[in-house]
Amino acid sequence: MTDTTDQGQVADAVKGNWVDRHAPGSLRPYLRLSRADRPIGTWLLLLPCWWGLALAVAATGFRAFDLWIALGCALGAFLMRGAGCTWNDVTDRHIDGAVARTRSRPIPSGQVSLRQALVWMAGQAAVATLILLSFNAAAIALGVLSLLPVAIYPFAKRFTWWPQVFLGLAFNWGALLAWAAHTGGLGWPPILLYLGGIAWTLFYDTIYAYQDVEDDALIGVKSTARRFGDAPTPWLRAFAAATVILLSAAVVTALPVLPAMAALLGVWAMGWHLAWQMAALDIHDTGTCLRLFRANRTTGLIPLPFFAVAALL
Repeated sequence: MTDTTDQGQVADAVKGNWVDRHAPGSLRPYLRLSRADRPIGTWLLLLPCWWGLALAVAATGFRAFDLWIALGCALGAFLMRGAGCTWNDVTDRHIDGAVARTRSRPIPSGQVSLRQALVWMAGQAAVATLILLSFNAAAIALGVLSLLPVAIYPFAKRFTWWPQVFLGLAFNWGALLAWAAHTGGLGWPPILLYLGGIAWTLFYDTIYAYQDVEDDALIGVKSTARRFGDAPTPWLRAFAAATVILLSAAVVTALPVLPAMAALLGVWAMGWHLAWQMAALDIHDTGTCLRLFRANRTTGLIPLPFFAVAALL
């Protein structure tokens, strides 16, 4: 009998992922549309949420409801990343069909129709909304506002060389939302955390964009990778430095001296991980670009145990 686990598999999905191996056949195209076979995006959306919550807990103390905020953010990140990716694939369906890495996605490959994709997107957003409504009013308002950068992002590569900025605006919104869910408001620490996350997104998504730079040039899609060409290192160094500086500023403005020292160790360790990525990068090797992009799950996880220690001090 022929193994059919890879039928319909998306080209840049992790080989042997749980969707291709274990999900019911009828659900696989929809889970692929949500990028459930490529979980790195969910992590990159979730980690700023956990930064915001962890720093808020370190600043003001732990409450039992914080456990639900952490879990709700995880569930919401999975759902809203899925809804956002579905929206992205709806708007990019003609572009994706012209790019080698993306033409195997469910819409251009014919696995899912446009109408089915829109219904799937609405369903994911509806469940995420139910989770959001369990939070306080400030977090709910921020959750509604987050729809604006999510809606704009897929179109950014059509009118700016810097679509990664718009991705950063959307993907790091959780730093604001989770802080507000814990504290009931905002302040400089979550804003600086948010800006640091945007700098981080510019770093990792520029690396990601080098996979498609040739196809993007042929079809006229813009990106920071195309903007920087063969000389991304000064830009990546600047993005990494901005990430560390802004996250450090968030820590210093949020915490007393001793907890701040503990949390800063995590931010600086994150900076070393970004430096390692720059040293390992070969922009002409798409496999290396994808591997380093995926390594940013580890990058974003690094500060969290240090923030936890700060909360105990």
